Amino acid sequence: MSSTDHALAYPEPPASPLWHRQGPRPRPITPEQQRRNRELLVLARRSPRSRSPRSTNPLAEAG
Repeated sequence: MSSTDHALAYPEPPASPLWHRQGPRPRPITPEQQRRNRELLVLARRSPRSRSPRSTNPLAEAG
């Protein structure tokens, strides 16, 4: 039995109607928002990401 026979034996279900957007289109963002997004993207690419989302010693920063 070939792999294509196996694929045809289990057809993909139809897409959920919830996937199709109903209603008005989203509002386009302003040039100011675009500029801010570009700046944040550059910063995110440049700064190295830490391994853990929280610091190892939160009590030291509290004081």
